[in-house]
Amino acid sequence: MGDAERDASPASPEWECQDGRCGLIKRPRDLYEVLAFHLDRVLGLNRSLPAVARRFTSHLLPYSYTDGSLRPIIWWAPDLWHLEDVNNDQNSCALGWLQYQEMLQPHGPAVTAGDASCSSIPRGEWSRLALFDFLLQVHDRLDRYCCGFQPDASEPCMEEMLHEKCRNPAELVLVHILVRRSAPSRLVFIDNAGRLQHPEEKLNFRLLQGIDSFPAAAVATLRSGRLQNLLLESLRVDRELWESQGGAEGLRPLLRTIDRRARILLRYIQERNLTVFEDSLR
Repeated sequence: MGDAERDASPASPEWECQDGRCGLIKRPRDLYEVLAFHLDRVLGLNRSLPAVARRFTSHLLPYSYTDGSLRPIIWWAPDLWHLEDVNNDQNSCALGWLQYQEMLQPHGPAVTAGDASCSSIPRGEWSRLALFDFLLQVHDRLDRYCCGFQPDASEPCMEEMLHEKCRNPAELVLVHILVRRSAPSRLVFIDNAGRLQHPEEKLNFRLLQGIDSFPAAAVATLRSGRLQNLLLESLRVDRELWESQGGAEGLRPLLRTIDRRARILLRYIQERNLTVFEDSLR
């Protein structure tokens, strides 16, 4: 079909999604993905996909989607790079924990497993991911086995008996390591709902293992003491989320949790004399 015919004909779902005009409606319990998106932008990381909170009424959707529940909808990036391996299609490249730690070394070996998408990811990208995941306590990407803390029996890593693999680091793999074909040197952060109820005494510092520097702009924002207010200013734009959470008063407890984790991260950086780097990839 030529461009003229396509422009004149009704848009099909396939074309809409290829043009980047689709979204993924997720579960109400994933609503923190919207907060994560705003955190990503406030810190200047710019690696998570746009997310908004909305209620849906379309008759084309099942009733469970139109029952009035507030759900996050995530922009569908049409060129996310998925492996053809059906058992590992949530990654752009296959990467084990030990291999990842080698990559983080200042002069670590390049990935030679035939995954160009991994070898083209610079060390700074992993620093952005580690900082983001620590503040949100997202374990699924870098520590889906919960090796960095003692998980409760209800944790998926316990129910699926993944935690037992922590005894053999060679068995550990990273998940949701994704890039876009149009930008293979930039990670894309997905499934960012995070765990804002995760107890402070169980913070997962394994997420930071091997990281020796962090993005300067993000660290400056954490040090500014304005993180909560910056997030409030940003979240106010999403009126559905803002009103559902009770505005600033309702959101403050969540933002205080992130702010406390930020202070813990800053202390971690200071105690280990870690450095910051200027962002060259925005």
